[in-house]
Amino acid sequence: MKVPVLLPNIFNYPFTYESNFELKTGDYVIVPFGKIKRVGVVWNEFEKEKKRNFLTKKVLKKLEIDPLKKSTISFLNAFSGYNLIPKGMALKLHLLSNEAIKWEKEKDFEIFNQIKKINQYHLNHEQKRSYEEITENDGKFRVHLLQGTTGSGKTIVYFNSLKKKLDEGYQGLILLPEIGLTNEFEKKFIDFFGFKPCIWHSGITKKNKKIIWSGLSKGKLKVVIGARSALFLPFKKLGIIIVDEEHDQSYKQDEGVIYNARDMAISRAYFENIPINLITAVPSLETFENVKKKKYEMSRLSSRYKNAMLPTPEIIDLNKHELSKQSWISKKTIEKVKGHLEKGDQVLFFLNRRGFSPFVFCKKCLKVFACPNCSINLVYHKIKKNLLCHYCGHNSSLARECKKNEKCEIIFSGPGVERISEEVKKIFPEYKSLIFSSDTMNKKSSSLKLEDITQNKINILIGTQLISKGFHFPFLNCIVVLDIDLCFQGYDLRSAEKNLQLYHQLSGRAGREGKTSFIYFQTYNLEKKIISKLTDEDPFIFLKNELELRKKNFLPPFERFISIIISSSNAVTLEKESNNLKEFLSEKIDARILGPVNAPIYKIRNKFRNRLLIRAAKTLKIQDTLSYALNKFKLSKGIKLIVDVDPINFN
Repeated sequence: MKVPVLLPNIFNYPFTYESNFELKTGDYVIVPFGKIKRVGVVWNEFEKEKKRNFLTKKVLKKLEIDPLKKSTISFLNAFSGYNLIPKGMALKLHLLSNEAIKWEKEKDFEIFNQIKKINQYHLNHEQKRSYEEITENDGKFRVHLLQGTTGSGKTIVYFNSLKKKLDEGYQGLILLPEIGLTNEFEKKFIDFFGFKPCIWHSGITKKNKKIIWSGLSKGKLKVVIGARSALFLPFKKLGIIIVDEEHDQSYKQDEGVIYNARDMAISRAYFENIPINLITAVPSLETFENVKKKKYEMSRLSSRYKNAMLPTPEIIDLNKHELSKQSWISKKTIEKVKGHLEKGDQVLFFLNRRGFSPFVFCKKCLKVFACPNCSINLVYHKIKKNLLCHYCGHNSSLARECKKNEKCEIIFSGPGVERISEEVKKIFPEYKSLIFSSDTMNKKSSSLKLEDITQNKINILIGTQLISKGFHFPFLNCIVVLDIDLCFQGYDLRSAEKNLQLYHQLSGRAGREGKTSFIYFQTYNLEKKIISKLTDEDPFIFLKNELELRKKNFLPPFERFISIIISSSNAVTLEKESNNLKEFLSEKIDARILGPVNAPIYKIRNKFRNRLLIRAAKTLKIQDTLSYALNKFKLSKGIKLIVDVDPINFN
């Protein structure tokens, strides 16, 4: 019998093989491919545009693993079509290092199934109402948004909805936007459910990945808490998907295979015919628009734990309270912070810049320390004692020769969190401080640091946006935003939405135990209405206005954007190829094509980059026609093309 076998590779179609034994759709097989053997999956369609008489190789072996479900195959096909990714690459996301795993050691599953003491959490009236709404008609596909101010108990509500599905014999998936959140979240989970969940992200061991992959396919494991890639795991009986912090940009994979994990989670829930819950304090505009259209259902939680109030916003006008030279904390701010520290409050200084300084140059020769591989400046990290590129990872030392074989006279321009940390230590030497960023909190010691914070052993935190995501700090009652003006700069069409989400999440870290709390904004901007809008108790007012603005200007979510990034090591060739591509696509697709233009970051990893932006009606199935056109376009040697459907970043 002839069978179509999809391989985890760049091909958008399965290959036809001959089999001496019975095979069905979803079976995992080993087949010869060139001079090597590969694991593939019997697919639900044959390769197209093939001549009738062609030689076929034989399937070597059928693997004794439960077949891939038809619903999962349908999801992978849809995933491929929507994101313009070859089907083989979609399959590669599902397989574990190009393998399908048969795990024999049943005892390795036991660690995830040991039931310990279960703590009972009682829902208040508002939480109970939301739980009832969220679980109504949950035997089929539907999207439900649970929106609640930070500290309102959203987690307990959706834990209960997950428990209901587990009691019915189903498996569950919880997606988190950051790896750094998994440790603390795991503790919350164990505290509620009494057993250990499967943690899935790039940092876990290969052995654990094998155990989890196999255990899920056999139905031996119950719950996965994971990053984006967890979406492609082989669940035997998936019953519910939960996307925590659904608005978070980190759900967008912007390297390699590009996709939005939140949107694809909704797609998988659709093909599995199961409910999906989106959780947030401030929904994305796409989600908000779908709620307005009644495509999604919604529940709201307005009361915080212990009826705690959100922090009171206060403006510190830097036109009146000037900063001292080489200082980024005003005297007025210092006064406010001292008052909080003396009361025993924890304080957070917020600045969304990693490292010590984002701009370094020599006073003598005026040489800027820039990345040799990318068109951006190197960031100085004082803790690591080097200059680092946040795009390609290039690092170098500060030691460089200047004119006449002299040493450079280094000037650090602008602060990062490390520089603020130094200033904080000088101003408040008697208090213990800690930097809270991805550089410091993704290590094994981070759980111990979090414990110190929650026990108020750390008095002052200096943090980036990581600190705004899902952490509970019971003693934090003072937040200082050092450079709110920075967030209004740039070319990002989503900046207003992102700022709203960030500052709502950030302010929600404070006052969670019912104490009076404040959030101070240092600013030169006298338009105070902007800041008050960002911290308004009801973010929906802001979102409604932003939606009207987007609609008026034909911007997402009312139009589809597809970004095409063309890159090459040769700038002249790139320019020519970009223009050729635009001319070719203009004849093939019914859409407006903008560009080509140099990408804002023109060079990354020694590759020059141009960008085309396709704008099309949301109702138009542009992906099909675009995919067909791109497959017909012959790229010159050395040219790489990346497609980003529904782009979030435009770097």
